Amino acid sequence: MTPSKILLYFCLAFICGIFFYSFFIDNPAAGKEGNVNLVGIISQEPDVSQKSQKIVIKAGGNPSTSLGTRILLTTGRYPEYKYGDKLKITGKLEAPAVFKRGDEDKSSSSPFAIARDFNYKNYLAKDGIYSVMSFPEIEIIGQGFGNPIVGALISFKNKFKNIAESFISPPEVGILEALIFGDEGQISKDWQEKLNLTGTRHIAAVSGMNITIIASLILTFLLSLGLWRGQAFYLSVALLLLYILMIGAPASSVRAGVMAGIFLFAQKSGRMSQGQRAVIFAAAFMLALNPLLLRFDIGFQLSFLAVMGIIYLQPIFSNWLRRIPDFKFFPLRATIAATLSAQVFTLPILIYNFGYVSLVSLPANILIVPFLAPITILIFIFGLSGMIFLPFGQIFSFPVWFALSYLTKIIDIFARIPLAVLKIEHLHWIWLAVFYLILGFFIWRWQESQKLKFLKY
Repeated sequence: MTPSKILLYFCLAFICGIFFYSFFIDNPAAGKEGNVNLVGIISQEPDVSQKSQKIVIKAGGNPSTSLGTRILLTTGRYPEYKYGDKLKITGKLEAPAVFKRGDEDKSSSSPFAIARDFNYKNYLAKDGIYSVMSFPEIEIIGQGFGNPIVGALISFKNKFKNIAESFISPPEVGILEALIFGDEGQISKDWQEKLNLTGTRHIAAVSGMNITIIASLILTFLLSLGLWRGQAFYLSVALLLLYILMIGAPASSVRAGVMAGIFLFAQKSGRMSQGQRAVIFAAAFMLALNPLLLRFDIGFQLSFLAVMGIIYLQPIFSNWLRRIPDFKFFPLRATIAATLSAQVFTLPILIYNFGYVSLVSLPANILIVPFLAPITILIFIFGLSGMIFLPFGQIFSFPVWFALSYLTKIIDIFARIPLAVLKIEHLHWIWLAVFYLILGFFIWRWQESQKLKFLKY
């Protein structure tokens, strides 16, 4: 393709992006405020924390209505509400707020503050939410109005969580639910801060980095069992799809799963260049459907960068760490290399958005990430066995508790290290551009040097 055609396609894509961005950000449902009486259906599983719950409804009583009718409700921890409940709501409809730089939770002694202005309105807009209501009057007037398949998946997940909470106590059960489901409801603020201090907050989310590394480890394990590469690939993708369905298929997990699936395809084909193009194409397709993800969804940014980091930097780190062994059933060097690669690629975005960098992140993650895949598999064996026959769950709860205790112990040890966090406030976006340009140049030089080594032979 000629440079002129590349420039033409880039300009067309840029113009289309501006059009779609304006269409999404200027939704006619935005800006409606005042006291209202309305009826709506809970359109996704409520986000329950220790003291409150956030509920997304679609007003009008039809779960398939347009995104413009989605409203976020904040209410007390009880009574409990379920996906598909039909609610009668009375309260004040408001536009989401904009939080200023330096704002923090005044009820907490957290050292972490917002690194820059946070436009909550635009953050919610990426999910089609343009209005919020705080502690309205709510009356349940019906149940079972949701999608039955989604309802069944959520029911399965809740049964799994009940098994976990029956046999495992905090903080380990909080780490379990966050690791498997991305649900931080059982994690106390103290432990959330420990995760921040150690740079391990990503394990409390269904992130592209975690899913990609876990999927890659499963693929390697299946290959070590003697399966052909194609067989191992399809089985890994099937297990990945099953995992996403078992946790309720939230949008973040679907996006992370797509990224991980593409990485697996690149490993299957043996040509990582195909993976690079496929990841970019998948990201472009997602942004065509919802361009607000690029600007306002940090999770999307981190998932994309983590997978790209693993594709581009893992071969480099694997070469540097070649003295570390790769065991047949557990590729230790590859896992450490993937962890470092994802960390390097995502570090600038983390600093830019949160205003700090964990100085203990690398050693903490090296001691944690390689074990996430076996721990995840062990947790699923525990949960499924407990759902089949409860005493089986009790038997498997001991190794699960032991494995999770290892994670919490590592996090706790590194969180206690003095000066574990370095604050870098007011980072200008130009430094992000400089970092990625330098990183891109370094990767290009390394790839060229590898080509020269190949040609010498």
